[in-house]
Amino acid sequence: MARVPIGVVIAANALALAAAARAQAVPAVNVAPPGAPAPAVAGAERAERADRLGDRLGGGATVGEAGNNSFGFPAPLLTAAERRAFAVGNAFFKHNWVTAPSSTAGLDGLGPLFNARSCSGCHLYDGRSRPPEGDEPDRQGLLLRIGVRVADGPDRPHPVYGDQIQDSAVLGETPEARVAIRTHAIAGQYGDGAGYELLAPEYELQDLAYGPLGDGAVLSPRTAPQLIGLGLLEAIPLEQLLEHADPDDRDRDGVSGRVHFVSGPHGERVPGRFGWKAAQPTVLAQTAAAFVNDIGITSELFPDEALTPAERARIRAPSGGRPEIDAHKLDRVVFYTRTLGVPAQRGAGEPQVAAGAAVFERCRCAVCHVARFVTGDIAFHPAYAGQVIHPYTDLLLHDMGPGLADGKRASRREGDAGPQEWRTPPLWGIGLVPAVNGHGTARAVASFLALLPIAACASAIFLVCAW
Repeated sequence: MARVPIGVVIAANALALAAAARAQAVPAVNVAPPGAPAPAVAGAERAERADRLGDRLGGGATVGEAGNNSFGFPAPLLTAAERRAFAVGNAFFKHNWVTAPSSTAGLDGLGPLFNARSCSGCHLYDGRSRPPEGDEPDRQGLLLRIGVRVADGPDRPHPVYGDQIQDSAVLGETPEARVAIRTHAIAGQYGDGAGYELLAPEYELQDLAYGPLGDGAVLSPRTAPQLIGLGLLEAIPLEQLLEHADPDDRDRDGVSGRVHFVSGPHGERVPGRFGWKAAQPTVLAQTAAAFVNDIGITSELFPDEALTPAERARIRAPSGGRPEIDAHKLDRVVFYTRTLGVPAQRGAGEPQVAAGAAVFERCRCAVCHVARFVTGDIAFHPAYAGQVIHPYTDLLLHDMGPGLADGKRASRREGDAGPQEWRTPPLWGIGLVPAVNGHGTARAVASFLALLPIAACASAIFLVCAW
């Protein structure tokens, strides 16, 4: 049995952690539902507000849905033939992979070690997962990255357990470990004296199956993010990202975001955009990495199972082929995740949303959660070029302070992100998380704001609720 403290919070998804927080004395938020009568505001003023706040968050890829499937619609930019490709990708995304050999040729090869049986097992309704509570048996959507601390550089993979703890296995094989979670409450106060209470987790690896953990092991808990607008984020030109980068804080504003450069498919230096540490440069790389690490499905990009020598010596489960997902199926899944539409902002012209936007700007949230980009040329779809989008992210790594550190540095294959560094998560669609995934509230977002190392104001959630 090995216990590894992770710090104060689940830094990789502090917003999702905050959904489990019990905040006290947080101001109530009342946002008019979609379609409700709007206050009397002049037409020109309403249009000007809507343009400033960006109700078409995804430009031409914006969809007007606000229900429990609002993250799962295709972008309106797609042709009829492309919508059929989208539907095929959706089917593969939801497909439960099975143990090889099976009668479903080309759809087997699960594991032998894995965290989930399908993409949707973690990204339910294309949304985000949350940390499990206590002894809740369903842990899908939460995984633990693992490594061994190196004093003067990136962590190295664990010699026995690799880069990721896989807590499930196919019949006849043994999972790497069982993850136990304990929490304790941390109380605090906002600047105005209002109280909050957060739950700080500690992770313990039990029933280690392939060898001892040893010294220097570090863990990083990760939960699955929502998937909307990935093709648009991929299309933001590097030049625009660099405009917002200031790694040495030369302007002395207290913000020092940097582009996380990683290795591309041919060893070239490219910007990381996806994942909590911005460790993957493209939707294709992110998807293929998730297939092999989370489901145990190999591809042309990752042709080898994510097994260490100690595990290979004991595991006898057959493979589903080399590769287990062919290029066509992988391409369809990638196309699907790239072209998921972005829900429109609700109430963009309403006074309370405009007031929240003003607070958002005044508290300088928009320094990192950048409101506007224009996409460049992108090979996968010409209609995605030249789109004015409002993702509320800069895709940069920021030092979020010790309260949001997880103790783990990136491994060499993931770049050089430090324990306190996290990519700014996009905020588009965050107000729909309760409808899609059944968790995450304005109160929870307010709890998260208490963890930030820079000034923040809970009333900014008026704007968040309308995203």
